[in-house]
Amino acid sequence: MQKHWYAVYTKPKCEKKVSAVLTKKKIENYCPLNRIFQEGLHDRKKLQLEPLFPNFVFVHIMESEMPFVKQQNDIINFVYWLGRPVEIRSMEIENIQEFIDSYSNIQLEKTQVSLNKMVRVVNKAPIREVDGNVITMLSNIVKVTLPSLGFVLCANTADEVFEVEALQLGVRNLVS
Repeated sequence: MQKHWYAVYTKPKCEKKVSAVLTKKKIENYCPLNRIFQEGLHDRKKLQLEPLFPNFVFVHIMESEMPFVKQQNDIINFVYWLGRPVEIRSMEIENIQEFIDSYSNIQLEKTQVSLNKMVRVVNKAPIREVDGNVITMLSNIVKVTLPSLGFVLCANTADEVFEVEALQLGVRNLVS
């Protein structure tokens, strides 16, 4: 049997906990964390890591392992579509990883998708090479769709330089 990526639905605010439990039980999983910069005290930017997909954790398992995963605390069920657990393509997981590595303050939008419109965008910084179904690329906005999940990842590239500098300053202050 072959392993596939699936999405499990968790209890609210339990994504990180579920990911830690699955990791401890040696089940490959992925809980994408969005870097959110929020105003802190004295006009400082504070970095918070929050789950990008509320109530979702992705697991890379064989179909025969589903009952074991479903038994874990704080997991409600697998995400289903048309009566079957949703299989997520590895390319989409890689796109999520690349997107969260490249951008912060990512927004999710629900969308209707078409599985047969695949494109490749190659451009100069700050936009990297992206494989996937790209919905829109405005001057400072990048949107990439995830067909298996019915979501679009959106990022504002204009904020990236400032946020990276703020993060580096925060790291330097911690080191000094």
